[in-house]
Amino acid sequence: MSVDIHDKAAVEERLWEDLEKNRFGMLGAVGLPIRHFSPMTAFAEPESGKIWFYTSKETVLARAALYGSPAMFILMTKDHQLQACIGGDLRTTFDALHRDKYWSPMVSAWFPRGKEDAALTLLCLQCEEAEVWISEQGPVKVGWEIAKANITGSPPDIGGHASLTLS
Repeated sequence: MSVDIHDKAAVEERLWEDLEKNRFGMLGAVGLPIRHFSPMTAFAEPESGKIWFYTSKETVLARAALYGSPAMFILMTKDHQLQACIGGDLRTTFDALHRDKYWSPMVSAWFPRGKEDAALTLLCLQCEEAEVWISEQGPVKVGWEIAKANITGSPPDIGGHASLTLS
């Protein structure tokens, strides 16, 4: 789907669609002594502006988010056409409704004691803003633009960037 990078609503729609399709990214608390992000599977809820994650209550992220923490989720699609950094407030929750809503064989592989596992908890990222880069050029066009940039000294034209305020 081709997106006009200046159409913020279209960029946001593309972000949520690609998040649903790709699901995997890196999540981290920011502004805390924690220095590393963790690979996580995201369950997007565009209508509420939330992203849900399963984790163990013993993880550094779960402990950091117990009373809320600023956080970032980094997404890069498999085709490399969209990269995003989504920021918001991360909270630990034991919400049974969402635990059941996104439960799957993939999730149960991490929690073999099932939904009632005492260590199981959810993280909820209330999304507030995002930086999104979209490059819908194929590899030939990207190669051409890189070669042209090296010859002319001008930057390659391979996509655009948008800053979003998320609802």
